Amino acid sequence: RVTLLELIMAKVSEKNPVTSEEMNVFMRHADFLAGCFQEKCEAVLKLTSAADAEDEEALVTIRLLDVLCEMTSNNGQLEHLQAFPGLLETAIDTLRLTHLAGKQAVNIFTATHAMTGQEEITHPAVGLKSHLIRLIGNLCYKNKENQDKV
Repeated sequence: RVTLLELIMAKVSEKNPVTSEEMNVFMRHADFLAGCFQEKCEAVLKLTSAADAEDEEALVTIRLLDVLCEMTSNNGQLEHLQAFPGLLETAIDTLRLTHLAGKQAVNIFTATHAMTGQEEITHPAVGLKSHLIRLIGNLCYKNKENQDKV
């Protein structure tokens, strides 16, 4: 699943112009991926436990978030995802929960807290909060209704 999401990410990240047919496919995929993210978003909280540091569901959720961030960076898909029911609320709730989880244990969700010296940061959850903030910002971009919700 992670590999499939990486392939989708590569396709979405391409700067080549897309046809209207490809855009329709992207929008259907965006709906599916947003729904999956809403269902699985709490899986990332398992990463606070050292025993679950490689939890597959959490890793899939992190990649889903990356793809959604990239999709909302594209104007064609942005408006479609801004209107997706519950996506903004899910992102805000997940950000709130990861913030609380980071206060209660070692905060693996933020790069500044994850560094303990000169070693390289390799934990997959590092930067999760910044990706959630990026998604929230993208969903609020030029959208008064979503801005008012936040």
